[in-house]
This record gives sequence, C-alpha cells and structure tokens, in this order.
Amino acid sequence: MLKTIVFLLITLLLVPLSVIYFDVPLTLLQKTTLQSLLVVWAIAAGWCFISGEVTGNVSQVDKLWSIMPQIYAWIMAWYGGWHLRFVVMAALVTIWGIRLTYNFSRRGGYSLIPWQGEEDYRWGILRSKPPLNARLAWTLFHLLFITLYQHTLILLFCMPMLVALENPAGPMMWYEWMPALAMLAFVVVETVADQQQYDFQTEKYKRLQAGTDAEAWSHGFVRTGLWALCRHPNYAAEQMVWICFYLCSVAATGRLVNWSVAGCILLMLLFLGSSDFSEKISASKYPEYASYQARTPRFWPRFIHSKSN
Repeated sequence: MLKTIVFLLITLLLVPLSVIYFDVPLTLLQKTTLQSLLVVWAIAAGWCFISGEVTGNVSQVDKLWSIMPQIYAWIMAWYGGWHLRFVVMAALVTIWGIRLTYNFSRRGGYSLIPWQGEEDYRWGILRSKPPLNARLAWTLFHLLFITLYQHTLILLFCMPMLVALENPAGPMMWYEWMPALAMLAFVVVETVADQQQYDFQTEKYKRLQAGTDAEAWSHGFVRTGLWALCRHPNYAAEQMVWICFYLCSVAATGRLVNWSVAGCILLMLLFLGSSDFSEKISASKYPEYASYQARTPRFWPRFIHSKSN
C-alpha cells in the first residue's frame, strides 16, 4: 500500500504538469477563477489537516469529498455568468454530491460536531503498520496524502468545468447533452450499487446478531445484483461519472484532449490502489473472497452471469 501511495503522490505532480504543458494557455477569466478556487482549496485543506490532528480522526477529507466539488462547480458557474452550459455542469455535480453525501451520512460519516463522525476503518489499519505507526511518519502521511493529495485530486477532477470557461459565451450545442446524460446514468448505477451494498450489510448484521440464517450470511460480502457483474460496481460507475464530466469539456471546446484529463486519470489510479487495499482486507477476513475475485472482474463487467457459491 505504501508503494501505491508514493506512486500516487508522484503522479499527482507529473500528470497535470505533463498535460498542461501541451495544452492551450489559460485565459484571464480562467486564471481569475482558478485563483478563487485555490483560496477555497487552501481553506478546506487547512481545516481538514488541523481538525484531523487535533481529534485524531483523519476522515475529515471524506466528509468534504462530496461537498467540495459542488462548491467549486457553483463558483465556476458564477464566473461563467450563469450560462446554461455551466449551470448544467454545476447541477450534474450537485446531483452527484447530494447522492454521495446521503450515502456517507447514513453510514455514520457525519456528526453534529463537524470534526467527529466515523473514521474510515482503512486509516486505522494503515496507522498500525510500520513505518506509519511512528507519530512523525503518520503526521506527514496525514498532511501529504490524506489531506493535500485528496483535496488536490478533488479540485482536479472538477477542472473540466474550468476548461469549458475558455469560451464562456458560446452557445451550448445539442451534442453537449450526451455526456451530461451519460453522467446522470452512471450516477443512477452508482446509487443502485451502493443501495445493494447497504441493504446486504444491514441485513447481514441484523441476522448475525439475531442468530437467524447466520450460515447463509457468513461469507460476509455482497455478491449479487450489480456485484455479481463486477467486484466494485460503485467504483466503476464513479470513474465513469468523472470521465463523462471530462467529456463535457471535450464537447464544449472541440478538443479531444485537454489538461483537465489529469483529474479523471488520477482518480482511476486512486480507485485502483484503494480497491487493491480493500480487497486485501476482505480476502483476509472472508475465505470465499478469493473465489469471488477469481470469477468476477474488478471494475468492468463481462456481462456473463455466474452462480454464487
């Protein structure tokens, strides 16, 4: 996992710098907008790091993961003069954000006291492993990866909207609706996948506590519905959401490749590393998980149904 984190930190620097070097320079409007976004980014990152250090709960970025993109999107819509293109893009981000905020909230992620709430169990596992179990090492990891890397990534995958500001007065063409509608469709897929996961886990713990049908639920993980098609349908849909958002900038500018592609590339790399770590934990907890891995693709379904063992 540490090798993966180092790789992600390096790509955070190299990928954006590589693609922006070959792209069209930012306009004055884009530069002004970006300056405002960076101020918000710095405030949010500072809050997450300080509150995480003071409370010991480092899931502060998780609480803002679904909220910050909405703030960034509506700031850009304002700079775009509330043109239809930017209102549509901001609305798409808002729909995505409301769904994810609700899903995070019902799993105990938020508290009336903002800096409290449930911490992601994976941080606790990493915190216990050397060399991160040393105080200084963990503080640096909290600052560089948990806070700065993730906040920067959030800003980056919102950047297709900044690219679209290149031509703020241009009319919104009919073909720009295609990636927008596709993005909505993948939000629906992600909603269904998360609901199936939530329903399974809720029912599993209820039955295990009651001692009814415990054996039937002892395998411990969801493997039906969308989860029979791939091991991480929610992750796959999330990646597609932001690829579609990037395609909105392609449709707006007419350029197949622009520098904001760095956001969705880095997001895909993050999900690859995150799923690796999560699956190692699942395989260590559930003996049947290795068989599930062998017969079920990670992200992209083969659309071949197989019976659950």
